[in-house]
Amino acid sequence: MFETIELSISGAVATITLNRPDRLNAFSKTMHREFQQALETVASHDALRVVTITGAGRAFCAGQDLGERQPDKDSKPDLGETLESGYNKSLRLLHAIKIPVVAAVNGVAAGAGAGIALNCDLVLAKKSARFIQAFSNIGLIPDSGMTWYLPRLIGSARARAIAMLGTPVDAETAEEWGMIYRSVADDDFDMELSALVDNLANRPTIALGLIKKAMHESWSNTLDQQLDLERDYQRIAGLTRDFAEGVTAFSEKRSPRFEGR
Repeated sequence: MFETIELSISGAVATITLNRPDRLNAFSKTMHREFQQALETVASHDALRVVTITGAGRAFCAGQDLGERQPDKDSKPDLGETLESGYNKSLRLLHAIKIPVVAAVNGVAAGAGAGIALNCDLVLAKKSARFIQAFSNIGLIPDSGMTWYLPRLIGSARARAIAMLGTPVDAETAEEWGMIYRSVADDDFDMELSALVDNLANRPTIALGLIKKAMHESWSNTLDQQLDLERDYQRIAGLTRDFAEGVTAFSEKRSPRFEGR
């Protein structure tokens, strides 16, 4: 179905694998299009309860394939249009997915590759992985939401430094700074990822979707606006079957059996 993306669905779990290992999964025009198609497919699949995004081979994603960005002395590239039709569209599709999205960072995540990872809900990374904002090394600024996310995740001072200096951040440091959820030993990565995905797939899916939406909106809301939002979202959550099951299980002193409804 795809040349540069693998999409697999097993039960309630979807896995999107960036699949250009010979180019460290750097994005080409074809990959942009196919990644967006995969995201649209996942978003429209009602039976899914969690999505994982990872990379084939030894990298998560090296960002943009610069082989497609060689300047021409007779014409200048419109990188703004590239962003709008490529990464920006993909990230908007990513944020429209109502279920949890896990970035399984199996190796280097550079440039927009780091951006894709940090736009996911949870980031699990191998300890050998690195996050690199190397845009300034080629005369560009961070994109894919990084000028928005990084100051909020790690503070303005650190965000400016790694963006201006292009300093790599190892996975353990990224966890310590609050950039990612967790870093794990390389040998334990697959096991830890499986456990995390299974946990999410068996939790109350609608509530998880409302949690991610509420926390995202909190960054632009006042406290009063957020209190109103919590009221409205809690009303929705309270009408779900999973809430009823959770209360019943609590009363019966047993583990709940959530169905994502």
